[in-house]
Amino acid sequence: MTGAADEDKTGDALRQQRFRMLEDIASELSGEIVFPSYFDAVLRIRNALRDPEASVERIVALVRTEPLICARLLQLANAAAQGGGEIRELNGAVVRLGINAVRNAALAVAMSQLVRSKELVPFADMSRTLWLHTLRAAAAAEVIAAALSRIKPDEAMFAGLVHDIGAFYMLYRAAQYEELRIRPDTVRHLITQWHESIGESVLFALKLPEGIVEAVRHHDQPRALLQDNPRNLGEVVYAANLLARADFEWADGGLPEAALGEQYLALAPDIEARFQALQAEYAG
Repeated sequence: MTGAADEDKTGDALRQQRFRMLEDIASELSGEIVFPSYFDAVLRIRNALRDPEASVERIVALVRTEPLICARLLQLANAAAQGGGEIRELNGAVVRLGINAVRNAALAVAMSQLVRSKELVPFADMSRTLWLHTLRAAAAAEVIAAALSRIKPDEAMFAGLVHDIGAFYMLYRAAQYEELRIRPDTVRHLITQWHESIGESVLFALKLPEGIVEAVRHHDQPRALLQDNPRNLGEVVYAANLLARADFEWADGGLPEAALGEQYLALAPDIEARFQALQAEYAG
């Protein structure tokens, strides 16, 4: 039987670990950031990158399912610009870096992620749910951009892929604290409250283009009914997140029917088809 003193001790420990996690996150964001997303995705990428027979198309198809690896490749491509234009999508990064550099850089990140993946075991189901939402949001952003705007679909897809990178990072950090590992509902609440601001900090730490960071900022904040076609990348990401059925995040059960115009809702079959195509490419 648990006494009141034990409950108080547990509550105090939980509050302390929440606070310590946020403190540790703030400290770590000033250095090199590596964290796993979804174990199966990272493992598939690692295996493909080790296979000398894997085609460029296969490598790109897998890499674009993993937020951190994609972000790292964009970071490297823009660092290597030497007067070239800013890269804001994966295909441009592959062209600029070359496939050998992409293989080496992506493999280095994937190996570091795999070393850390065992810590995510307590949240395996949650990480898979989040990854599937991320993939669906990327598909939705690409379809919305192509159908309703002049925004480049590849750029929109990348923004959709990284829009919840803060949630992946927080999940990894939470797994390092005993009181949080046994309380998935508490972790879910912390992610809901903090993932946008922490995600923004992660993207800035990765030196991603400001336009991408701005686009994913406040993507979960309720807004007035979006009736017009998207005016910018931020509105594309907002709509994509809703159409991806973000039940992992939306504590109030927000539904796209109440927030988006009919032209967005009409894209649901195309979004589902693109999502299924991405999964098929991933499965090989």
